[in-house]
Amino acid sequence: MVSMTTSLYKANCKKCPRLADYLSSSKKKFPDYFCKPVPAFGDPDARLLIVGLAPGLHGANATGRPFTGDYAGVLLYETLYKFKLSSAPKSTSAEDNLKLINCRITNAVKCVPPENKPTTEEIKTCNVYLKNELQALQPGTVILALGKIAHDSVIRSFDLKLSQYPFGHENKHTISNQVTLIDSYHCSRYNTQTKRLTTKQFERIFKIVTDLINTN
Repeated sequence: MVSMTTSLYKANCKKCPRLADYLSSSKKKFPDYFCKPVPAFGDPDARLLIVGLAPGLHGANATGRPFTGDYAGVLLYETLYKFKLSSAPKSTSAEDNLKLINCRITNAVKCVPPENKPTTEEIKTCNVYLKNELQALQPGTVILALGKIAHDSVIRSFDLKLSQYPFGHENKHTISNQVTLIDSYHCSRYNTQTKRLTTKQFERIFKIVTDLINTN
């Protein structure tokens, strides 16, 4: 088992030339931005692992913390706080002293992609880092996948067939080693503004997740 205290990603990874070039050009435009592969954030021994898509250009790519600084993080951190999984309802920077409680957040793709759209090859290349993270999970852990790309990346990390584990909002999958995967629509600006994902729907997901954590 890989220790969660070890580095499960490489801060200088350049396996994806397009993403490496985009990070380089972004750093020139925004010299104060983080502009590196964004590491996971939260409790190393968490029973809940949240998997998102990728850092946003002016969000996690800027702050160095998942879902921090962009619109998608607003609903996420408010909901985490409501369910006692966070010490504060807002995540503003990597230095704001916010703590996650029994929760950890990561992304399927660690580097910001142009237009927030990683290629299939980039997703597969970065999957080795997610796989390392998932191998370190404790039995009884719940994984919450935000969106289909995150869901598919989790399934690939366990070397399972995508066709046998379809993505769907509120879908529940038993994976292995008593690990459970729950699917949710991504809490993106588009999904929340179009009401594809409402606050009530998102809170229902977290009710399912926390009930699983408390009973496992």
